[in-house]
Amino acid sequence: MTTKVYTAMNAQINKELWSAYLYLSMSLYADTIGRTGIGKWFYLQAVEEKEHARRLQEFMIDRDVQITLQPIGSVPTAWNSIREMFEQTLAHEQEVTRSIHHLVTLAREEKDYAAEESLWWFVREQVEEEATAKGILMDIQLADDDPAALVALDTKLGERKAS
Repeated sequence: MTTKVYTAMNAQINKELWSAYLYLSMSLYADTIGRTGIGKWFYLQAVEEKEHARRLQEFMIDRDVQITLQPIGSVPTAWNSIREMFEQTLAHEQEVTRSIHHLVTLAREEKDYAAEESLWWFVREQVEEEATAKGILMDIQLADDDPAALVALDTKLGERKAS
């Protein structure tokens, strides 16, 4: 594994762990404002992001390279609305997609075909992540701050099962 790919993969692990931290923060905030279904949805999203980091870590371990964990930056802890949380979620997932695409391009340029192949799983996963965030955001926009619709959405998101 080249130094460039190694450095970028280490950075991506940090981004995945930061994502988990962000979604944990959103989960806790949703719980504190009585939106426990949304809180559960974000908690499971945090778990999923940690699994993404672990997938990268396992690939690097299989390649016999040392992982260098970096400090995880701070995350927001409060939002003005559920809508704002999901707008931030979508924007964040779009940023993660750009990061993954950059990593795939870098692996290809460095002729690290094993890394490139491994990263295609993340490319496909990001399509799902963005589509899910967009769908929830559309539901929120349709609810148009109607309390009953937001309670129904909270209930629906609370039905999410761990993957």
